[in-house]
Amino acid sequence: MQQRVRATLSLNAAGLVRYLYGLPVGMALLGGYLLATGEGLPDIGSTFWPYALAAGFAQIIGTNLLLMAFGYRNYVAGTAFAKTEAIQGAVLAMVLLGEHLSLLTWIGIGIGVAGVMVVSAAGARFRLADLLQPAALCGLGAGLGFTMTSIFVKSATFDISTSDKVLSSLLTLVAVQAGQTAMQGSYVVWKEPAELKKVAVTWRTSGQVGLLAALGSACWFTGFATAPVALVRAVGQVEVIFTLGFSRLYLREPMHRHDVIGLVLIGGGVATALAGGL
Repeated sequence: MQQRVRATLSLNAAGLVRYLYGLPVGMALLGGYLLATGEGLPDIGSTFWPYALAAGFAQIIGTNLLLMAFGYRNYVAGTAFAKTEAIQGAVLAMVLLGEHLSLLTWIGIGIGVAGVMVVSAAGARFRLADLLQPAALCGLGAGLGFTMTSIFVKSATFDISTSDKVLSSLLTLVAVQAGQTAMQGSYVVWKEPAELKKVAVTWRTSGQVGLLAALGSACWFTGFATAPVALVRAVGQVEVIFTLGFSRLYLREPMHRHDVIGLVLIGGGVATALAGGL
């Protein structure tokens, strides 16, 4: 869906629709949860907003870099290297958050990333020169952006006065989305005002992007609040399995040998990482 709006909108406008149309969804999720639990909004600390805004900015940068990677010929390299976020997350979360993983979890993360690379390479041989391709560099940068988003989100949830991790995650989601709408919206108004009309005209597709982005982020944020960042990112690699399953069952696309090998590696990596985290 993001690629569909990217065909009509500029890079920044395509990113904006995720947050502009996702914010009402996030607010509805938070409001619905408060009504269902009977709780009120908890108090937040002095570092909450700085971390929430930093998370929003990091996700904007990561999303823009990923969309740039899509624009290059080597789409494979961009998407594959963006998935190094699991390893980047493990290293940076250990340094910045003091999260330590077992050896088995590290092995599982490595196996999962290898599986993603196998699927993304589509049978092609990887060369070190591939690291210098623009798509690969954008992919690595996107992975770093998403990793820092994870760390900032987790830090923000720490500064909310509640033991309810779902509530803290949804409150952080709304704060991050509001900041993103303001930041990227201001840029579009300043530099690309003509894109605003397109953002409004494409509301049907853009609204779906916002809905899916908000639901996905709500799940990601809850994961970050309740488990180590690297473990959440590692388990998140199952999206590759879902994608291949969707293409096979719904689009009737054939599954190749490298797809099967990659699926086995990803599944094994996720299972190994989870076993190491128990």
